[in-house]
Amino acid sequence: QNGVMSGLMQMLLLKVSAHITEQLGMAPGGEFREAFKEASKVPFCKFHLGDRPIPVTFKRAIAALSFWQKVKLAWGLCFLSDPISKDDVEKCKQKDLLEQMMAEMIGEFPDLHRTIVSERDIYLTYMLKQAAKQIELPRASETEPRKYIPAVVVGVVGMGHVPGIEKNWNSDLNIQQIMSVPPPSASSKIFKFVIKATVFGLMGYGCYRIGQRTVQFILSMPAAQSYLQKLTEVRSQH
Repeated sequence: QNGVMSGLMQMLLLKVSAHITEQLGMAPGGEFREAFKEASKVPFCKFHLGDRPIPVTFKRAIAALSFWQKVKLAWGLCFLSDPISKDDVEKCKQKDLLEQMMAEMIGEFPDLHRTIVSERDIYLTYMLKQAAKQIELPRASETEPRKYIPAVVVGVVGMGHVPGIEKNWNSDLNIQQIMSVPPPSASSKIFKFVIKATVFGLMGYGCYRIGQRTVQFILSMPAAQSYLQKLTEVRSQH
């Protein structure tokens, strides 16, 4: 539904998620599930998913990468096997180490960091500011002055987004630019064609091999050999 490249990226990220789950014994995103449980306990609380839609983020991220960057990223995700401990997770909560990890990501994949982190910082900030707007109280009549009460908002975000949200909070934000999906590049079209050609080629070869072995198996059966022998005799008589 979201395209070949987006589908492949989601499969690879699911592999990463499974690796983390296996190592730690818990699935990523537990903080968001816990937030949903707590929100459901609060009367009149509105729960809102405030992140940018995944298909938009994936498509923008893929479009921002060159062909070789895509190959490098896919290779790294395919062969991810580094052990992860709960101590490692606790270390990631330290601001200095977290900033260091983010800096390493920027150095290796700057365009990926821009689309996956920086743009989502802007989107999350925009959504939080929308949620934090004052609430207008109902009025008995048009002549009654408007009264407002402050909104109470709890935003649950990944730690890596906190600095970006703080940085963008007082800015005039426009999310239209970061919601558009650029057209696929020539390298993406070629890569997509190669993948399709490879898949269909392997399927065709597989069907050919299965068909060939099936025919060989049938011809090797005594009943088939007897029938072929009789058919040969009939033809020779004619």
